[in-house]
Amino acid sequence: MLNPQRLRLWRKPRLLLGGVPPGAFNRVAIPLGLLGVVDLLSKRAMLSFLALDQRVVVLPGVLDVTYVENRHGAMGLFGDRPAALVGFALLVVIVLSVLLSAQLRRSALAQVGFGLVLGGALGNCLDRLVHGYVIDFIALPHFYVFNLADAGIAAGLFLVAIPAVQRARA
Repeated sequence: MLNPQRLRLWRKPRLLLGGVPPGAFNRVAIPLGLLGVVDLLSKRAMLSFLALDQRVVVLPGVLDVTYVENRHGAMGLFGDRPAALVGFALLVVIVLSVLLSAQLRRSALAQVGFGLVLGGALGNCLDRLVHGYVIDFIALPHFYVFNLADAGIAAGLFLVAIPAVQRARA
C-alpha cells in the first residue's frame, strides 16, 4: 500500500541550507552566468574592434558605442585604485546578501535580481583584476559611458526593490 507521507505531492517543499527554497540557486546562478558571459564577450568585442575613445554611431542622437577605459569607480568615483574597488565591490555584495537574506528566501524576482547584481559585479571585478580598469562602451546622450555589467547591476537592483516595495505597501 502507498504511504502518502512518502509521496512528494503531499509534502511541503523542502528548504535547502539556510532556509533557501529549491530552485533559488538556479534563479541566482543563471542570470549571474548569462550576464557574466555576455558582458565578457561584449567587452572582448570592444577590445578587438575599437580603438581607445573611438566612437561608432548606432542610432543617431540615441546610442553610440565608444570604447572607454574606466579607471575609477561608478561614474568616476573613488579614484584609480583597482584593488580597493574590487574589495569595496565584494564588501557591498556581502552586505547586500546579508540585508536581503530574508527577501531572497521568499521572492523569485529578488533572486533573479540578485543574480544580475552578482553577475555585473563579477564582470567589472574581473576587468579590474585583469586590466586594472573596466571596459565601458555604451554611450547614451548626456549620460556616463557604461557596460552590460553596469546595466545588469541597475536592472538587478530594480528587480530586488520590487518585492521590498510590495511588502512595504501590504
